[in-house]
Amino acid sequence: MATKLKKLNEQVIVITGATSGIGLATARMAAEAGAKLVLVAREGDALDTLAHEMRQRGAEVATVAADVGVQDEVAKIGRAAVERFGRVDTWINNAGVGTFGTLEQVSLEDMQRLMQTNLWGVVNGSLEAVKLLKTHGGGALINVGSEVSDRSLPLQGTYAASKHAVKAFTESLRMELEKDKAPISVTLIKPAAIATPFPMHAKNYMENEPTLPSPLYSPELAARTILHAAEVPERDLFVGGQAKLASVLSQILPRTIDRFMRAAVFKQQQTDRPSAPARRDALHEPDARRELRQRADLGKKITESSPYTAFQMKSTATKTLLVGGALLAAWALTRKPARRLWQA
Repeated sequence: MATKLKKLNEQVIVITGATSGIGLATARMAAEAGAKLVLVAREGDALDTLAHEMRQRGAEVATVAADVGVQDEVAKIGRAAVERFGRVDTWINNAGVGTFGTLEQVSLEDMQRLMQTNLWGVVNGSLEAVKLLKTHGGGALINVGSEVSDRSLPLQGTYAASKHAVKAFTESLRMELEKDKAPISVTLIKPAAIATPFPMHAKNYMENEPTLPSPLYSPELAARTILHAAEVPERDLFVGGQAKLASVLSQILPRTIDRFMRAAVFKQQQTDRPSAPARRDALHEPDARRELRQRADLGKKITESSPYTAFQMKSTATKTLLVGGALLAAWALTRKPARRLWQA
């Protein structure tokens, strides 16, 4: 069954992790497009601040302070959406937390907490979304994975494991829904490193402050990609050409990528600043600073656009024409020297 999705200005959209980074960028962009929003985060005061900002601009917003790792609290999100707006059209599972440190350093308690949010939050949200979408005529389920869904990396091993699991869960759920001919589009988003406050919110076991390896892409690019999937059914989408490159190279040259990671990526994930002894993180509790931070200054250039990401979001016909044109041009270039040699 072909899934038909509504335009953003006709939709009710649930966004988890809505007060920071990609979630915040997505919420603001969706509100600007005229969507009705159900915004979810653990910190109620930050949600209230965001809702006030959006209502000042004319957006219709409901908020739910909830821990997505707790099934009963996710059910509360669904009830709030139906009570306020009568339905859900798109559900975006975006909430996530992180740790930096070797797998031998990170405590089992912290690993379990990360999995509770990153994996079980997606499981809880997806199952609640499917129930609501089946009841109210279908729509889109969008799960935010990562480039590390396809390629793990050192110092963020538990985070990478959670995103591998999100990918597997999402793919299985998609096939099951398609077998049932459910009118639900299921999309996995795979961002490269995004310039958000993620490193500041992560639990840090390293001697120095954490950061993300280059290249860094903007959270707005991720938001545009997510909202494209809310209107156009897609299987999966990469945010940033680097994410696609890492995925492909890891399949064809896995040991080469292992060696590159050992040589470069340990250093690329640490700054020159020592980690503060009283450093705060958002692993077990929400950030007490209650800030609405969409971007973070990680001291590196931020890439605002990606030709590969833009290409992915073209129609099938346009992509076929572009690929065909590129192949034809390449063939023509290879033929020119041969013709000159024959003519000589």
